Amino acid sequence: MLDSLAQTAADSELTGIAGWAVGLMDAIGAPGAAVAIAAENLFPPIPSEIILPLAGFSAAQGTFTVAEAIIWTTIGSVVGALALYLLGRLLGHERLAAIARRMPLVRVSDIDKTTAWFAKHGWKTVLFGRFLPIFRSLISIPAGIEKMPVLLFLGLTALGSAIWNTIFIMIGVTLGMNYHVIEPYMSWLQWIVIGAVVLVLVIWVVRRMLQNRAEGKHLLHGE
Repeated sequence: MLDSLAQTAADSELTGIAGWAVGLMDAIGAPGAAVAIAAENLFPPIPSEIILPLAGFSAAQGTFTVAEAIIWTTIGSVVGALALYLLGRLLGHERLAAIARRMPLVRVSDIDKTTAWFAKHGWKTVLFGRFLPIFRSLISIPAGIEKMPVLLFLGLTALGSAIWNTIFIMIGVTLGMNYHVIEPYMSWLQWIVIGAVVLVLVIWVVRRMLQNRAEGKHLLHGE
């Protein structure tokens, strides 16, 4: 069977995060989508909103089934979230905050805010937090810090992630089933998508750098 998704990537010179995700799915099938989504959990700026539709598109082209796409991406979400949960549980708030201070583009206040939100809303943050970009990754850390029961954490993470993943996978499936309609526009559509992702990442990085600089000045002056 021809790998339509890989051919599309080659024809349109798909690059960056999207090209990397396509390459994984082309090489190892649905488990490749799981790897990409696990990475998205560990490094939030990687956008699942790009990876998941690609998995759905691939499923529509017959590379693997829609069920496999949903199951494997959910597994990837759970594995990535569990890694952050264990990090929070093993290191605790103070040591994680100390590590965050030494990391570029990471703010201690992010950990403080998610910990406070978790303390206020409990298990709801783990379930509904999966629908919020960036936050859906960070919420796993305070869940670990507060020693939330691991089975409850895994169950809520799997449920929330499965819902989120299914929505975006089905968007990709719809695009894949109507590929003959969108094929003439693939070239400029993919550049619009890539441009939007790059713009969001640049804005996020610039804002984070400015925020870190402002926090550094406050600490320097003892404010």
